[in-house]
Amino acid sequence: MAHTKNDILTILGTPIKPGESKEVNFDVANLHTSTPINVPVIIERSKKPGATVLFTAGIHGDEVNGVEIVRQIIAKGINKPKRGTTICFPVINVFGFINLKREFPDGRDLNRVFPGSSSGSLASRVAHKLIHEIVPHADYILDFHTGGSGRFNAPQIRVVKDDEQLNEIAEIFGAPFVLYSKNLNKSFRHTCAKLGKPLLLFEGGKSFHIDDVVTNSGVNGAKRVLNHLNMLNSKFKVSTPKKDCIFISESKWKRAKYSGMFKASAKISSKVQKGDVLGNITDPYGKFNYFVKADNSGYIINVNEAPIVYQGDALFHISTALRE
Repeated sequence: MAHTKNDILTILGTPIKPGESKEVNFDVANLHTSTPINVPVIIERSKKPGATVLFTAGIHGDEVNGVEIVRQIIAKGINKPKRGTTICFPVINVFGFINLKREFPDGRDLNRVFPGSSSGSLASRVAHKLIHEIVPHADYILDFHTGGSGRFNAPQIRVVKDDEQLNEIAEIFGAPFVLYSKNLNKSFRHTCAKLGKPLLLFEGGKSFHIDDVVTNSGVNGAKRVLNHLNMLNSKFKVSTPKKDCIFISESKWKRAKYSGMFKASAKISSKVQKGDVLGNITDPYGKFNYFVKADNSGYIINVNEAPIVYQGDALFHISTALRE
């Protein structure tokens, strides 16, 4: 969607000319106290034509590390493009973010209501507005997430297996891992795929937590993608990933055989061999100690950091097959 010199972009009713910077307000509903909520969307346009990249985070209100990545992209000026346009939307689910809750106040998961409806639930209305008023302007979307409560994700990109364009951009992003996963129905990623909008979903860290390694992986990946599109301002250096990206085509969870107190000893992102001790489950009374062992060799892409686990809880996410 390369723009011409006279191309005016209108987002949420605000016109933005090439060369302009604007902060527009994404508002859907007031708080229950009737206090208005102004959710800023930051738009930076170069005078030179080019692609439009949308950075999003905070679809789940407790996933603050994703918000931190987009915050740094703005604070460092990475979003000021050499050509083209960037749109930064750091906190989509501001209602959840205020309460540090994953869902909306009505309990709905925003990532399960896309493409939404203008007359539906609050989450559905936010989804509808995002899909109709912001997404149409984007050529590429980078959406930042974290793992769930207590479960720490290695920095990773998630894409569908058979999309060549997404595979190429995922490799350019340069996160340590690319995990092939299907698009979930009614998710932001699934809706964007149906609209023909290439979306990279970044996962890293866990909810209620900001981790420097995860943040750096997200920010550096964003820089590499912008650089690939010839949009990155020349004052920024692009780092080469420390090691080649590992594409994981299949993986499975190692689950707790017993309930108890849990301590992981295997490190996130490490490679383990079948039979290696990954951690142990004990009881509070010092009578019982069970060693959790790897069922197969592979990379650890998620570690449960909760101190207490129940039988059947997911402890480690381990790769079982890599891309050939």
